[in-house]
Amino acid sequence: MEATLRPLSWLGIVRLGLVQAALGAIVVLTTSTLNRVMVVELALPAMLPGLLVGLHYAMQIFRPRLGYGSDLGGRRTPWIIGGMAVLAAGGALAAIATAWMATWLLTGIVLAVIAFLMIGIGVGAAGTSLLVLLAKRTAPERRSAAASIAWVMMIAGFIVTTIIAGRALDPYSGGRLIIVSSTVSAIALLLAIAGIWNIEGEVLPHQRVTIAPRGTSFTRELKEIWADSKVRRFAIFIFVSMLAYSAQDLILEPFAGAVFGMTPGETTRLSGTQHSGALIGMILVPLVNMLVPAWRTRTGPWIVGGCIASALSLSSLALAALVGPPWPLQLSVLALGITNGAYAIAAIGAMMNLVGAGQRDREGTRMGVWGASQAISFGLGGLLGTLASDAARYVLPSPSLSYAAVFAAEAGLFLAAAYLAIWIGQPLSKDNAESSLAVAAQAGSMT
Repeated sequence: MEATLRPLSWLGIVRLGLVQAALGAIVVLTTSTLNRVMVVELALPAMLPGLLVGLHYAMQIFRPRLGYGSDLGGRRTPWIIGGMAVLAAGGALAAIATAWMATWLLTGIVLAVIAFLMIGIGVGAAGTSLLVLLAKRTAPERRSAAASIAWVMMIAGFIVTTIIAGRALDPYSGGRLIIVSSTVSAIALLLAIAGIWNIEGEVLPHQRVTIAPRGTSFTRELKEIWADSKVRRFAIFIFVSMLAYSAQDLILEPFAGAVFGMTPGETTRLSGTQHSGALIGMILVPLVNMLVPAWRTRTGPWIVGGCIASALSLSSLALAALVGPPWPLQLSVLALGITNGAYAIAAIGAMMNLVGAGQRDREGTRMGVWGASQAISFGLGGLLGTLASDAARYVLPSPSLSYAAVFAAEAGLFLAAAYLAIWIGQPLSKDNAESSLAVAAQAGSMT
């Protein structure tokens, strides 16, 4: 089966970004707001929401299988809408489960497990196919900008949802939590449908795609994809770099409180500084690429530079732990956000460039492999960061030294990721990408 497609306009890219924002709105409510309600309002152990969020990440190990399913059907839209529907239902069910925990704890926990399983599956199905569609439908020179637009809109979805839902939840009650969460989930689903509607159906001659033959074995496909050195190396790079990226998430605020004596409000604002820096970094990459046309399809220098710069930023935090309050901590955290944001957008751009390399009927499976690597690494990162911090406290004589050791280890991970990025080799240039797609199209027409 063949279809003809034309590259997305900027409006089309923004519409797909709207889907990403809708996805983020549901996820932030389930992983942040419900977390707080369980711990504060219900006085439950913090381990409970931690395990539920970990379950959501664990379910994303099925991303390759979900991507393979979209390869077989040849269309991504049903998987995006279906995934968003499962995610929205999971978000509403998670709120119901949390409210039930106040009176029926065991029943609420069982229901929450089901809800977070649905959330993980929904994110995996919608997120994988959304990235494939964005990669396939975006011209190579616009991919960095497209990745930035999608992720900035996702963060905007985080911000808008938390502000509006936060106000709507006061004063707190279980019934109010269910109404607010269900409303957010329903609105997000409608926004996602509006964003994706008819995007995949736009056509123009001379741009052909092939669809995976039905009846192929997923296990066989996965083995063949993993045998591709570019896929395997990029998955290893994603795992290591995301481990470094996420390991500081759960220790930055405790570090600022323990070593710099900051209050909870001050450490929360410090996290806001980091997120603001990440937005700057995400915008910086496409902005420079627009000013320097030769860089528009070259993600390699950004990835290597972003990893090295992130390592330097983490090294400055290690020094901050040793020096203490005289150190300009806000500046170090801002630098970490900017460098992390630049690295993340460049890595996503490279992923979008590479997704079409090789056989054209495997884009979803290939993206699923990388998405699973990212999700597992991100889930492990926060856990390992806190474990490393606790372990260092037993070995080293002061909290300052323990935090310095952990930040230095994370810097080392980013340097290892920079080496891996060089090891992978220069991501496909526009010419190489077009050549690979032409070869794939020829191969498809011969089978």
